[in-house]
Amino acid sequence: MENTLKTELDNVVVRFSGDSGDGMQLTGMLFSNLSAILGNEISTFPDYPSEIRAPLGTLGGVSGFQVHLGSSKIYTPGDDADVLVAMNPAALKVNIKSIKKGGIIIFDTDTFEKTDLNKAEFKTDNPFEELSVSETTQLIPAPLSSLTQSSLEGFGFDIKTVLRSKNMFALGLICWLFNRPIDQAIHFLENKFGKKPDLLHANVKVLTDGFNYGNNLHLTVSTFLVEKSHETPKGSYTSISGNKATAWGLIAASKKVGLELFLGSYPITPATDIMQELALRKDMGVKVFQAEDEIAGITSAIGASFAGCLAATSTSGPGLALKSEAIGLAVMAELPLVVVDVMRGGPSTGLPTKTEQTDLLQALYGRNGESPVVVMAASTPADCFHFAFMASKIALEYMTPVILLTDAFIGNGTSLWKLPKLAELPEIQPNYAQQGMEGCNVTSRDEKTKVRYWSIPGTKGFGHRNGGLEKDYYSGAISSDPVNHQKMVDTREQKVSNISLVLPELKLEGTMDADLLVIGWGGTHGHLMTAVNGMNKKGSKIALAHFNYINPLPKNTVEVIQRYKKVVVCELNSGQFATYLRSKVPAVEFLQYNKVQGQPFTVAELEECFVKLLK
Repeated sequence: MENTLKTELDNVVVRFSGDSGDGMQLTGMLFSNLSAILGNEISTFPDYPSEIRAPLGTLGGVSGFQVHLGSSKIYTPGDDADVLVAMNPAALKVNIKSIKKGGIIIFDTDTFEKTDLNKAEFKTDNPFEELSVSETTQLIPAPLSSLTQSSLEGFGFDIKTVLRSKNMFALGLICWLFNRPIDQAIHFLENKFGKKPDLLHANVKVLTDGFNYGNNLHLTVSTFLVEKSHETPKGSYTSISGNKATAWGLIAASKKVGLELFLGSYPITPATDIMQELALRKDMGVKVFQAEDEIAGITSAIGASFAGCLAATSTSGPGLALKSEAIGLAVMAELPLVVVDVMRGGPSTGLPTKTEQTDLLQALYGRNGESPVVVMAASTPADCFHFAFMASKIALEYMTPVILLTDAFIGNGTSLWKLPKLAELPEIQPNYAQQGMEGCNVTSRDEKTKVRYWSIPGTKGFGHRNGGLEKDYYSGAISSDPVNHQKMVDTREQKVSNISLVLPELKLEGTMDADLLVIGWGGTHGHLMTAVNGMNKKGSKIALAHFNYINPLPKNTVEVIQRYKKVVVCELNSGQFATYLRSKVPAVEFLQYNKVQGQPFTVAELEECFVKLLK
């Protein structure tokens, strides 16, 4: 039978939503990976509850995965969805406000019985009428549960195991709707279930049946086609999450510098994937120590750094608080250390699966004494690789702890990533103490950069003790002399400040002769860039200055910001970066746009803010 009419789209947003046990994260990941392989630009947003398993069918248990794919450059997972796959009424209710007019809702009719509607707190038997679903919305009812049962009839699985595969039926249906060949999806399944042939066979069967179901019945008047992107430079690409990219950035740095990589960490949402990815890389010489707590994780990493490894620890906000004393120890001991903080909602355990930018001031100042560290932030899942590599380079070359801030949005989300070549990455040149260095001892430092030489144990003539007590500038002996302490405080501060001289300068995006300068940092770049570009296309004049290096700031920061009369700082907290900038650029009035809801910005709300400011 011939296929239906194909409608070409520049981009499309698909959201998979259901219970935590419905496999929405896997389904979304497979669809996004498949789209990346086909050459589409992608951006994803996994959004799931913090409860291990809320009661089935309830509003609190809804888990989602949003995929934005395009034939041209895209920066965000999209505000609203063109297509919603709702596995139950609760998924429909939670997501209905985020469906575009004229969008498509595919729903499992088997889960829309009276008891299911009650669990989702519907008051009537017609959820679509109760939710005032637009008449322009195309509803595609499909008995996904019973179709999956029919597909796996004779496999000998119990009903619970069978229904776990209905997400593959939905994936097959979506692959048909968007003209995605399922061969590559089957390959992904082979990698995941290769050691469980029965489950592999079952999932492939259901996936194929879902594809054929749409193809045979022609459930819509048109299918959709998003062509491959022609804007991406030539090279090998894959879809990668921010956490995985961070892990590989650390590995690349260790290979570039020729040091063993050691990670001492404790599992914590949403940073655990970094540790898990590195634990798989024994073949790359990576050593992972899963400690009994956050403090043991970082102190083991400090020990590895003292011994001459590229040392790192990964955590989220609560863990960063617990690591604060040990970070101060690394500052005092002047040892290289990478601390990765995948920020989440707080305070305390807060919203462990949601995203915020609320750890910035903790990263900058959350230690006793004058304890300066380098603070940097990644902007996208893909560039987590670059900034993990650069965090390692700066830590090793300047003998200092570096805190790399990512967040749950980019840590769990994925984007298209061009596989780098090791030879093309920057060189890393630690300041090693070496035999034969005239007049050099274990306390010596480069007087220009103020970087102490790295005296690795076993280097003849450089045996020494190290610790958290203040040291004499010249001899390294424990010292409580007040003048010496002032000199050491100033030296450690100057060492970090000098790094600004080698950082890339702050670049402006958008319109240079702007009426409004938008400032952001870290994982908000995609939404800010999309909003700025959208406003400029409509005739506005807006520039964007987005920061990845926060302490120290790029050396041209003051010059750039002072060009503009109106400046707004947009961040997912109550104004932490704005507060910091006021101390660094005091002559400028910084306006603020803040959001602390555990969710990323939407482009629409940013544009609304900019319109008001331009008036």
